[in-house]
Amino acid sequence: MPVATSDFSRAKQTITAIKQFSTLPDNVIEVLARQMIPRTYNAGQVICLEGEAGEYVYLLEKGWVKGVRTATDGREQAALFLHDCEIFGDEAIFSGAAYPVTVIALEKVSAWAIEGSALIALTRRFPELALACLEHLSDRVLYYVQLVEDLGLRSVRARIAHTLLSHAELKDGTLMIPRRSWTTLDEMAARLGTVRDVLSRSLNALETEGILHLERSQIIILDPQKLLERGKA
Repeated sequence: MPVATSDFSRAKQTITAIKQFSTLPDNVIEVLARQMIPRTYNAGQVICLEGEAGEYVYLLEKGWVKGVRTATDGREQAALFLHDCEIFGDEAIFSGAAYPVTVIALEKVSAWAIEGSALIALTRRFPELALACLEHLSDRVLYYVQLVEDLGLRSVRARIAHTLLSHAELKDGTLMIPRRSWTTLDEMAARLGTVRDVLSRSLNALETEGILHLERSQIIILDPQKLLERGKA
């Protein structure tokens, strides 16, 4: 079914905002956009489920999602957090395997779905698209290598320091990390592979040392150099 004119324009904007797709030729962007299906999800809604056969690749237009792996005892390990202009689900499509993580909307999310078979067919027609998809998959592999290093080789406090620095933003001369409505201690702990109490003690210790300041809506980094040193510990 043809994409509506208003949706078609939005679809193209989403494609060009994605780092790996930003330099695709106009004709490839147009063909790809016509295959995209608009989707919306509410906070807490599952977008794709770990272990299910991969049917779609998703392009995030707006909003945050998390990808989690679930152990047999119900414990969750957050594998990734994604927001605007990110892609997920392509690992399953190009490998022919199941979705590796369950992806859940953390807030209201606008996204685009592309049938896996359609995307594969397009990569066979357009080498530029195939290379862009390969670049994205390579970036995701490097991300998971970094995640393994963080969980296996760094202490909890070092993981906290490293994560804070990697997500810090400079705003009005202040280095800070915004805390969204869903950024609870439980979510942060799952992301860092620890538990709420350990995370809370570690954050309080960093605040006592004068390295950061905790606020309800943000975390302010007062001493980036010391935080960098903690991230190497």
